[in-house]
Amino acid sequence: MRVRKIGRRGLLKGSLGVSGTLLAGLSCEQQSLVAQLVDRSEYGKIKEPVKGLQRGKLGQHEISRLIIGGNLISGSAHAGDLLYQAALMTHYFTTEKILETWTLAEQNGINTTLMRADPHIIEHYQKFTRERGGKLQWIAQSAPEQGDPVENAQRARDNGAIAMYLHGNVSDTAVKQGKAEEIGRVVAGIRKTGLLAGIGAHLLATVQGCEQAKLDPDFYMFTVNRVNYYSSPAAEIAAFMKAIQKPWIGFKVLGAGRDKPPEGFLHAFQKGADFICVGMFDWQVRDDTALVQEMLANGITRERPWG
Repeated sequence: MRVRKIGRRGLLKGSLGVSGTLLAGLSCEQQSLVAQLVDRSEYGKIKEPVKGLQRGKLGQHEISRLIIGGNLISGSAHAGDLLYQAALMTHYFTTEKILETWTLAEQNGINTTLMRADPHIIEHYQKFTRERGGKLQWIAQSAPEQGDPVENAQRARDNGAIAMYLHGNVSDTAVKQGKAEEIGRVVAGIRKTGLLAGIGAHLLATVQGCEQAKLDPDFYMFTVNRVNYYSSPAAEIAAFMKAIQKPWIGFKVLGAGRDKPPEGFLHAFQKGADFICVGMFDWQVRDDTALVQEMLANGITRERPWG
């Protein structure tokens, strides 16, 4: 009798074929790990860059519908109680890796990044634009530890930013304390620097408070996701935001890695986000961009008009 040899991959595939019910009980993280154990054939493959990533308008600027975020580069992974994550991010994102990741973003049609206005980011953005010839547009997030947000905006402007928004935690706190007018003063101050001026928010109540106070930002940077991670209920967000004409950049759309891109990206666009800001590793850039390009090309049902 001839015995057929079964390799590790074949054994795992066979096992998975008869254990679908068991797999269904695993967490998303566990299922992802098993999938990688089964098939690593895509690892290291060079893929053709994505062409035709769609854009929208933010003021006078054309912005790719997918924006590459800066949290990972800054060492902020929102990994809950895992204490090693910040150190892991900062060790992974060396100067060369940061520049490589931004280059991949540009090659795949992403033309904008969103990052903190701090010395670390400014240093690397200057290396990318002045030394590497990179052309990514920079939307700056105010960095609370850098002091006055308007002065922070001036530094961002002087180093190439096109816009700045007030950090979401600062905005959330101000509205909770009944001090929305303070946000308004910051928005006016940022606008005087020549930058587009936005408001960040994690809570629907923050956006509602700013609208009630008639603060008139140029855009909102506002969380929306399916997993309620630093986000208000999605149905309530969609119902309110469909009447808001300001451009809306959705962020934490994957709940900081707690949701899958196909579902999380689509959800954010369906609920009304005009752009999505996503933190990406270099090996995620091309596939995330391809997903957004195809998703938008196929059409997305939404109540809110595209901004």
